[in-house]
Amino acid sequence: MNSRPSALRDFTVDRRVWLLTAVAAVIGIGAAALAVLLLRAIALATNIFYYHRISLAAVSPAGSSLSRWILPFVPVVGGLIVGVMARYGSDKIRGHGIPEAIEAILLRGARVDPKVAILKPISAAISIGSGGPFGAEGPIIMTGGAFGSLIAQWLKLSDAERTTLLVAGAAAGMAATFAAPLAAILLAVELLLFEWRPRSLVPVAVASGMAGALRTTWLGTGPLFPLESQAAFPLAPAMLAAVILGLVIGLASAGLSRLMYGFEDAFEHFCGRLRIHWMWWPAIGGLGVGLGGLFFARGLGVGYDNIAELLRGNAPMALVLGLIVAKSLMWAFSLGSGTSGGVLAPLLMIGASLGELPAMLLHLPVETQALWALLGMGAMLSGSLGVPLTAILFSLELTHALPALLPLVLACTASYVVTSLIMPRSILTEKLGRRGFHLSREYGVDPLESVIVAEVMAEPMAQPMNEAGPHPSGETPTSSSEIFAYSDESCRTVAEQMASSGTMAMLVRDRETGAVLGKIAAPELLSARKRSVVPESERSSGFGKRGQEAPARG
Repeated sequence: MNSRPSALRDFTVDRRVWLLTAVAAVIGIGAAALAVLLLRAIALATNIFYYHRISLAAVSPAGSSLSRWILPFVPVVGGLIVGVMARYGSDKIRGHGIPEAIEAILLRGARVDPKVAILKPISAAISIGSGGPFGAEGPIIMTGGAFGSLIAQWLKLSDAERTTLLVAGAAAGMAATFAAPLAAILLAVELLLFEWRPRSLVPVAVASGMAGALRTTWLGTGPLFPLESQAAFPLAPAMLAAVILGLVIGLASAGLSRLMYGFEDAFEHFCGRLRIHWMWWPAIGGLGVGLGGLFFARGLGVGYDNIAELLRGNAPMALVLGLIVAKSLMWAFSLGSGTSGGVLAPLLMIGASLGELPAMLLHLPVETQALWALLGMGAMLSGSLGVPLTAILFSLELTHALPALLPLVLACTASYVVTSLIMPRSILTEKLGRRGFHLSREYGVDPLESVIVAEVMAEPMAQPMNEAGPHPSGETPTSSSEIFAYSDESCRTVAEQMASSGTMAMLVRDRETGAVLGKIAAPELLSARKRSVVPESERSSGFGKRGQEAPARG
């Protein structure tokens, strides 16, 4: 038996990871600075719109003394400005921010227009500062991603490397905004990278870590929303409640997604029939926000103070119901109009309200109400975005409530399974689906990667390689006599060589001696692919089959 080591490795990373990591560290610094600038710009815009002063103090639109006759039109002005910026600047500034980052990765080779890096944070600051019920995280993810993409384009890197640096900037922006560097890394893996490889994970982690470290210097240390009531709670009842709550909030998250896209469809339908240009839609959405603000002023703006109050427990019933009803409608209506704003903060506070409401109705202790708010917050994020691991870790980093880990895992998992069963797309990927692009969120090892050429190769060819048959495109391969496979390579490597060279069949050689051992073509690759189909489709008990072992690999 041949016991010499194979040329295959667990990972395909090469030395260029050092270059990408060094560049990612710089991008992490820049994205953190952009996050600080965006938060300051939102505060400045809020002061200008609602307090008529130049100030960077963090204030809420709810404290404004504006007349009730003027208040509804403030978001209209902001929406009008955003619409003009989108029409004459770049329409890529419209929307959540995260779907646009995904679109850039999948459809444009991770290339982002420089105008987006400038206009996106400005439009988001105006939209949120004028009362838009959004979070800053989506815009900063897109802005940080645009910064990373521009650096990669300047360095003339490959598509894959541009993607890595775009995601590094996006993750760094999120880490700096929420003081959640670990959750930012997981969000990159679950939503943006479409792979789990050292070549991308290491630079993203470094960028996120750099941004998280700078955040503590520029904006202060975490947690952003400390869970003050962390008294001991009975674990078994908490875990049972977490499952039930997670299932309910999974349904609610699906409903929120359909509500938002329902408003988007309504804008498309009615404004289309009335021939109202999409430039004016954000102003119409702003009118809905302004009218909602007349009845529920705390629904205006980012609303981080609302999340903090919910996580203290025993929040006023008016706040809880207002966030569930008014905030949901204001957010969905405005975002459906195509304005600029993020989804994470609204989802967090709506989920926390849905979690705290039953605890309040049952008159549970304050610490239990706070726990249920935390579970609802994580479950809503998990179900809506389809990122259960990110939701779990993000909730813990935001609150530092480690005792809630086990119930939180169950709540997020329960919500995730509900939405993955009833929703074809998440709230972020639905937009891409509506544009005609299919996006698979299931990651797994390529079956061809785990099968070695020697396991499936056939006898050597009897005809010349350039007569092996036509390529599917109709062209006949011409130089395949110089292209060959090694017996210890993976079938995936062979498939990639065939795709790039146009060759449909290759000789198989021994790596050390160069001797021809056989041939490999499409039928052999299909037989390797079949190995993954059988475990997925065949069902049996496995009893009574002793002695029947799978053939050894390698």
